[in-house]
Amino acid sequence: MILIVGGTGTLGRQLAPILLARGMRVRLLARHDDAVGRAAVTPGADYVAGDVRDGSVVRRALEGVETVVSAMAGFGGRDALGSRAVDREGNLALIDAARAAGVGHVILVSIHDAAADHPMELFRDKWAAEEALRASGLDSTILRPTAYLETWLGLVGGPLVTTGRTRIFGGGRNPVNFVSARDVARFVELAVVDASLRGATIEVPGPANLTLDELADAVERATGTHGQRQHLPVPMMRLARLVMRLPKPILSAQIAAAIAMDERDMTVDGPRLRAAHPSIAMTPADDVARALFAPPGAEKRNDLRPIGAA
Repeated sequence: MILIVGGTGTLGRQLAPILLARGMRVRLLARHDDAVGRAAVTPGADYVAGDVRDGSVVRRALEGVETVVSAMAGFGGRDALGSRAVDREGNLALIDAARAAGVGHVILVSIHDAAADHPMELFRDKWAAEEALRASGLDSTILRPTAYLETWLGLVGGPLVTTGRTRIFGGGRNPVNFVSARDVARFVELAVVDASLRGATIEVPGPANLTLDELADAVERATGTHGQRQHLPVPMMRLARLVMRLPKPILSAQIAAAIAMDERDMTVDGPRLRAAHPSIAMTPADDVARALFAPPGAEKRNDLRPIGAA
């Protein structure tokens, strides 16, 4: 049995069908136990609803589990709890529970450039989880993807498609490396089946460094439409971060991350790093945009054509 924690999120929804297609038994642990949460459960998978920091919930989810995949993220999404609660405290609780349950293998989906002194809280919290896993004595694999294309195409392109306009934080001209969650799911699959990857830390970048404006361009190409873009100046974002720090700390942290994405060098030589794993092709942004936003009949939703695929 494989437990995917965060199994109804961006990565979990890509990963569960892949593992089920291999004939593996899959269980999902996710926080929401409502109609929306259950609608995101992959058919054929077991489902446990609850907070990963709740010991009784995690013990129930870990029954009979040999491999745990931590695919959870608290930074964004529905009713986000924040990275400290999920990516740090949640992972630390999960690692302790997995050790107590005698789990054979833990796969942690961290983030590229995670570090104790990173200016973005999410990266610091992911680093704390990595360190806890390394110190746990558990067999483990750490994957470090860059930002998910699905997430950021949704943030930039969703409003563009539904309203004809979108808001881009910052100038929209700072290149960032983005990777498809489907590619990351394939790396998780590889870590599950290839015992030689135990103990490894693997960087998982995408094929290109793109600006937020270029993500908007990809959505417009996928839909054949054009919309208005509003760029929020960084000074306005800094003020909003300060104003929201006490009443809405999670939002304040998200704004701080947006500022860093507009100013920090977040480029990666994706093809060079991915050359070590040629069996997993790289999915370009245009294909992900088409899968997410192409009009009905224009292209199948999951018909992605990764770079290097036959």
